[in-house]
Amino acid sequence: MLRTPEQLRADALRIWRAGLDAVRSPQLIFDAVEVEGSTLRLGDEFFDLNAIDRIGVVGGGKAAAGMAVALEQALGPRILRAKHVHGLVNVPADCLQPTDAIRLHAGRPAGVNEPTSEGVAGVREMLRIVAELGPRDLCICLISGGGSALLPAPIDGFALEDKVALTREMSARGATIEQMNAVRRALSRVKGGGLAAACRAGRLVALILSDVPGDDLAAISSGPTMLGAAKPRAAMEVIEALSLAAIPAGANAQALLRERMAADGEQEPAANPFGCEISNLLIGNNATAVDGAGVEAERLGYSHAMVSANAPEGLVEEVAAGIVTMARRMRDEPGPDCLISGGEPTVRLAPAAERGRGGRNQQLCLAALAELADWRRLCLLSGGTDGEDGPTDAAGACVDELIAAEVQRLHLDPRPSLARNDAYTFFDAVGGLLRTGPTHTNVCDLRVLTVSRAD
Repeated sequence: MLRTPEQLRADALRIWRAGLDAVRSPQLIFDAVEVEGSTLRLGDEFFDLNAIDRIGVVGGGKAAAGMAVALEQALGPRILRAKHVHGLVNVPADCLQPTDAIRLHAGRPAGVNEPTSEGVAGVREMLRIVAELGPRDLCICLISGGGSALLPAPIDGFALEDKVALTREMSARGATIEQMNAVRRALSRVKGGGLAAACRAGRLVALILSDVPGDDLAAISSGPTMLGAAKPRAAMEVIEALSLAAIPAGANAQALLRERMAADGEQEPAANPFGCEISNLLIGNNATAVDGAGVEAERLGYSHAMVSANAPEGLVEEVAAGIVTMARRMRDEPGPDCLISGGEPTVRLAPAAERGRGGRNQQLCLAALAELADWRRLCLLSGGTDGEDGPTDAAGACVDELIAAEVQRLHLDPRPSLARNDAYTFFDAVGGLLRTGPTHTNVCDLRVLTVSRAD
């Protein structure tokens, strides 16, 4: 079907937003939590409220604010009072909302995806809350992507400044999400099952929104409720593979991990020492968003192809090249005229002195623009479902025939901006940024390619 450039862009945005709507955290919580009489349903598990004295709520992540507000609504005022619902959840500062029983705590500033002393203070309070629960109490943990930065609790001897320095250096060296999480879990008192191990409630149920391709529960927010997920040997291997001991924070981490392995062995305990029974329930993921986008694409008259990555996708330039190959094929050959994909590629960072502003999705769109000169009858939109893309106020970017024309008019070359990770400045100049503000959800990235073709 022949479509104008304006229609291609409008349709791509509608399809993308439909995918986002499918993973809005309040709706996912309402689907997973239900009170009927004296029975509480959490996912597929049922609890007799008469056997529960108190409900404590902890957790963190970019979607945790929306999850907490919806949880209060799903439980209702009667249960909030009768079961002394209380708790604390770490969220980005721009996600704070009014609540009745669960305190939302600003664990980091907006757009700064790094651990802070405020986040440490919040985790300290969470550990106190779960330690004060008893056998007749229920702990509900709200977990979503972004929790790795929002739930900082470095082990003794490893300062917060060390954690920040090591994380930055790992990112600069192109560490995969598996490598990042292996190190985070081993150097934390709360990740890798640390939160679950500290809980003295009779039951702990984690409601998890996945931002990890393949939905490895130990990787989402670095697995605070996944007992036994912290493996010092795996973290040591990452430090050695990336030569991280060459910086002071890496050398300190290596020494502490060696001490830990010598004292405790290589594996973390796989059981809660207080007899707390633990359940981890996945309530939404990237595939949910891709499916929701597909429904809208079909409604708009597109024949769509869909793919949700079940593993890390590799470098962002490689992912962009694959999308460009599909775009050429879709424009020139019979078959689907819309591609919906989701995942999380890796960005190799330029040296700090040269680095500009941007994020995965902006970098992907810029890489696609550098790869393809002719954007006639094509539109690519890529955005983070959390509304954040790197340390910017954009969720992502768009590239199409109109953007490409503006690039030519201004005589811009995308390649230098691509090399120094300055996609934000580039797309801001040509009107290609996607801005949504906080979405209160987080299931990786969602990309939509729409194509106009005379069939």
